[in-house]
Order: sequence, then structure tokens, then C-alpha cells
Amino acid sequence: MAKNVLGTDLSCCCSNPMTGFYRTGYCTIGADDHGLHTVCAVITADFLNFSAQVGNDLSTPHPEVGFPGLQPGDKWCLCVQRWVEAYQQNCAPQVVLKACHISVIEHVSLEVLKQFAFTDNSSHN
Repeated sequence: MAKNVLGTDLSCCCSNPMTGFYRTGYCTIGADDHGLHTVCAVITADFLNFSAQVGNDLSTPHPEVGFPGLQPGDKWCLCVQRWVEAYQQNCAPQVVLKACHISVIEHVSLEVLKQFAFTDNSSHN
């Protein structure tokens, strides 16, 4: 099993919408994922605007490729470099540490990631 940035088993990022480069719900890596979709982020409006400005519109659905379009609050496996760019522009979304692939810490320190840690305190019914 793949590991997360905390060194434990990688958790599912999101299955609704189904995320991950391989659409498994997990931010795993593979030889054909050149973008390294390894950061499990909780999408914000600021991030969606930033991403669109740099050429990657994530809010528009593309059903032909199974992409639902993202809304604030959705969890999604982002490219690690895109998250770093957003961090540098002060619009990085929070991250779910237990669902971020261990390889993320090759690009971002665990200390920085912890500053953006998302904690879900809501009850699940």
C-alpha cells in the first residue's frame, strides 16, 4: 500500500467526485502521471480562480473525459507543482495530510503542509 506524508497508509482523498489521476479516489502516482496528482486538497474559490488564471480551468465540467467540474469544498488530487505555485501566490488550498502521497514531501516540506492541514470536524451521517 502507498504511504502518505505522515508515513502511514494512504487514505482515500475523495470518491464523489471521483478523483486521482487514475480515478480511484486516491492521490497515487504512476509512470503516466506526468503532473504528479499527489496533493489531496480541499478546493477553494480562490484556488479555482488562480488555476483558471494560469490556464487550468477546473470549474468547468468536461463530461467527455469524466470531469465533473469542481466547486469550493470538493476534495481533489492536485498536481504538486500547481499547489506549490498557489502557495507562492498565497492562495493554496488546505490539504488532507493522510491522503497526500508521500512523494509530496520531495517538493513541499511537511512543516508547510501541516500549516495547511484540513481537519474535518463535521459529523458524518
